Amino acid sequence: MQSQSFYQTGPSVDQFSFSGAEHNTKRKRTRREIFLEEMNQAVPWARLESLIEPFYPKAGNSRRPYPLSTMLGIHCQQQWYSLSDSAMEEGLYEIASLRQFTGLSLSRGSIPDETTILNFCHLLERHDLARQIVGQVMSYLQEKGLMLRQGTIVDATIIAAPSSTKNAEDKRDPEMYQTKKGNEWYFGMKAHIGVDAQSDLVHSMTCTASNEHDLNQAEHLLHGDETYVFADAGYVGIEKMDAFKDSETEWHIAERPGRIRALKKRTAINKIKKGIE
Repeated sequence: MQSQSFYQTGPSVDQFSFSGAEHNTKRKRTRREIFLEEMNQAVPWARLESLIEPFYPKAGNSRRPYPLSTMLGIHCQQQWYSLSDSAMEEGLYEIASLRQFTGLSLSRGSIPDETTILNFCHLLERHDLARQIVGQVMSYLQEKGLMLRQGTIVDATIIAAPSSTKNAEDKRDPEMYQTKKGNEWYFGMKAHIGVDAQSDLVHSMTCTASNEHDLNQAEHLLHGDETYVFADAGYVGIEKMDAFKDSETEWHIAERPGRIRALKKRTAINKIKKGIE
């Protein structure tokens, strides 16, 4: 772990600041503030903190770590808004609602820098906590009746990575691969996602190299209790897989673009023939 680790300097983060008080008294609430308030109620923070706490650094000597709740809140915001480590640090400096959500203030203590934010992410990866966090959230949502489990939407998206070898190691990331989508080539990895069809809540996700076929991850995205499944053309043939061939699930899979073009062409020709007749 790098030198700055998760440790802070300055006063306790439990004190209120004048800027925070001013932020709380403004009349209009932004969409970001409303969203963060809703997420604060929806996320089982106590469960997640108890999951991470055994691995989180303890206070030592004159230095103390940032509160686990602060780093977890930062990590969640980073995922919700798709922010890099540096962008998350800048956001904490620039946006009051992000600081308030994590109990931080510009007038007291310090703001975690991008290295500290990255270290927390590495901590989760090192102990395989990210997957367990998703599992805890899903269990909590099911207990609250927010995850209906009747239908699932599955999809995959390519996450781009730098293809340049102009770096300290003079090579590409070995975990990233090149793949072709349509007429475009991409370099990176692929996120495979399962979403509850009624609540739009993500209930499963896997990450693979970008050249992994969507169908190979399909069984990891479905919980098995679906009445129906929606997917794009990348999942054509899913109902024939061994894992699903005996399933009573209704499959709603989009046709391949080439087949759609062929059908449109055939329809146009039939119309011309009928016109001639």
